[in-house]
Amino acid sequence: MSKPLLVAIAAALAATAAWAVDVNRATRAELEAVRGLGPGIVSTILDERQQGPYRDWPEFVRRVKGVKEATAVKLSAAGLTVGGAAYAGAAPAASAAGK
Repeated sequence: MSKPLLVAIAAALAATAAWAVDVNRATRAELEAVRGLGPGIVSTILDERQQGPYRDWPEFVRRVKGVKEATAVKLSAAGLTVGGAAYAGAAPAASAAGK
């Protein structure tokens, strides 16, 4: 492999890793930057998060009104994680970025 190609691959992997936004640690601005999350749902996420962190995606879907399985798939593909994990039914972030 050529050096420029290796550099491009490394940069893409670094961007993908930096792209993930964990729902338990993200600020309002970071959450609003996730495609599919507007100010209303972000307020709901933050209000619910005050009750305690989200353990996993099923709990996130249960606690956040307006988020169902299909929405969770889209949010995960857009870079949202719960406890650092993508939604089980979502495509890996690298695949989503390559589309």
